[in-house]
Amino acid sequence: MTSDIDIVITWVDGNDPAWQTERAKYDVNDHDDNRIQRYRDMGTLKYVFRGIENFAPWVRKIFFVTWGHLPEWLDTTNPKLVIVNHEDFIPKEYLPTFNSNTIDLNLFRIPDLSENFVYFNDDTFLLKPVKPDFFFKNGKPRCEAILNPLIPLKYHQNLVITSDAEIINEHFNWRSVVRKHPFQWFNPKYGALGIVNFLMLPWGRVPGFFISHFPSSLQRKTFETLWTIESKYFEETCANRFRGALDTNQWVAQWWQMCSGNFVPRSVHVGFGNYYIRDDDANNQKIFNDIRNQKYYLYSINDGVETGDFDAIMAEYAAAFDTVLPNKSSYEKEM
Repeated sequence: MTSDIDIVITWVDGNDPAWQTERAKYDVNDHDDNRIQRYRDMGTLKYVFRGIENFAPWVRKIFFVTWGHLPEWLDTTNPKLVIVNHEDFIPKEYLPTFNSNTIDLNLFRIPDLSENFVYFNDDTFLLKPVKPDFFFKNGKPRCEAILNPLIPLKYHQNLVITSDAEIINEHFNWRSVVRKHPFQWFNPKYGALGIVNFLMLPWGRVPGFFISHFPSSLQRKTFETLWTIESKYFEETCANRFRGALDTNQWVAQWWQMCSGNFVPRSVHVGFGNYYIRDDDANNQKIFNDIRNQKYYLYSINDGVETGDFDAIMAEYAAAFDTVLPNKSSYEKEM
C-alpha cells in the first residue's frame, strides 16, 4: 500500500555538550519554560521508528527534525528517512531556537514535505496496525472534535491553550460552526465525551478543546493560512528563544481545521492511552502492562519525572516496548 502521507518527528538531545553550550549563551526569564523535561532524551526514540515501520509501513517518508545532533543508532542511509536541521526550514531571524513551539509552527516549510502529514513527538508511539485513513480520510485530517472548557492550571501551558483559543475565537463563532457542520460535532464516535459539545451550545465562543497529546493529522495549507492572517501571534511566539507563557502552538492548526469543517470524525476509543511518567510505581506498572498488552493504538508518554531514578524508570519502559517491538527497524544501524 502506498500513501502520500509523511510523518514528522521532532527530537532534541539535551545531553549534547555542544547544544548545552549554545543554549547557555541566551538568558532565560521567569516566564520561560526551561525545565529539564523539555530537552531530556527518554531513550525510547527507537520504538517510535519501530512502531511506524511495523504498524504504518505505508508512510511515504519520515522527516526527522533535529538541532543538528543525531542518535548514534540511527541509519541515515535509509531511503525513507530525511534528516532536517532547524536551519533547513526555520527563518534565520528565529534561530537558534530552544522553543518547541517555534519548531512546530514552521514545520510546514520543510522542503518536499507532503501536504498531509502526521506530527509525532519523540514521546508518542504507535503500537497497533493502522491504515492511512486512521490519520486522513478523503484527503481530510481525522480527529476528535470535542470541546473542553479551559480550567486554570498551575503550569503556564494553560496560557498557551488560551492563546490558541483566542485566535480561534477571532475568526469563528461556535454556534455558526455547529450550524455549518453539525454531524462532525455531534457524532456517535465521540461517545460520552460528545455530551460536552451539547452542553456548550449556549456559548457563542469556543471555550477550548479536548487535547489528547497524540500524533496530530495536519495540513501544510492550514499553517500557510494561519501565518497569513495571524502573523503577529506567530511571529511573537517564534521570537521567543525558549517556550513562553503566551506562545501559541500547533494545536491552533488542529482547531482551525476542526472549526473550518476540514476533518473527518474519529472514534475517541481508538485514541485513549495518553499517559504521563510519574514517580508513582503503581501508575508506571499500569502503563507497562498496557504497552505489553497493546491495549491502545497510540501512546503519549510525557516526561513528568522530577525526582527518583529516571534512568531506571526509562529502562523499564524500554523493556515493556521490547515485548511488542523486539526487532530493529530498518532505521537502526547494525551495531
